[in-house]
Amino acid sequence: MLNIKNLNQFYGESHTLWDVDLDVLPGTCTCLMGRNGVGKTTLLKSIMGLLPVSSGSISFEGNELAGKPAELRARKGIGYVPQGREIFTQLSVEENLRVALLARDDGLREIPEYIFEIFPVLKQMLNRRGGDLSGGQQQQLAIGRALSISPKLLILDEPTEGIQPNIVHEIGDIILRLNQEKGLTILLVEQKLPFAKRVAQSFCILDKGRDVATDAIENLGEDVINRYLKV
Repeated sequence: MLNIKNLNQFYGESHTLWDVDLDVLPGTCTCLMGRNGVGKTTLLKSIMGLLPVSSGSISFEGNELAGKPAELRARKGIGYVPQGREIFTQLSVEENLRVALLARDDGLREIPEYIFEIFPVLKQMLNRRGGDLSGGQQQQLAIGRALSISPKLLILDEPTEGIQPNIVHEIGDIILRLNQEKGLTILLVEQKLPFAKRVAQSFCILDKGRDVATDAIENLGEDVINRYLKV
């Protein structure tokens, strides 16, 4: 579904991504892993067109995205939840969800009902401002907003960051449900190893801007963890 080949990216004179390869297969959940500052968020932003790439290919369902406008991603069926959520704090929950509908290609302007089945708290708080929600509720709103376009691929950048432990488990349940019951393909960045092993089927590890290990999640061994993930 998503195929990245020989991707290179620069911040000014700094070479941040080096010939990165990544394949995300339809119906899978893939976890992008690595220590802080190795290029994980940079890779996601490059996929989303929020950062320019120097060279390489980003193909989604056979369509080349590299060099194309960022808004094309939503129209092609890619939902994105950035690190820090970035909801509209002064808008209501309903307004946050409706803003995302403007990115749909099919003209649908009603919030998909399944969002409220997955996140019943959002239906209860439709008129509450996004900034008044708890961290966990804001994360649910951010995921709900991404789901408003009925994506084929959902990209999540550290969905458990700053979330209390009981809500972390709930976010994991939601990811599993979206992936296993809804068949949604998911690519996420995650630092918490137990969480990643619970929700993902495969992993890709970045180190100093390079992909250094890719495999099924059950094959993530202690040698690789010690070398690339432990602080």
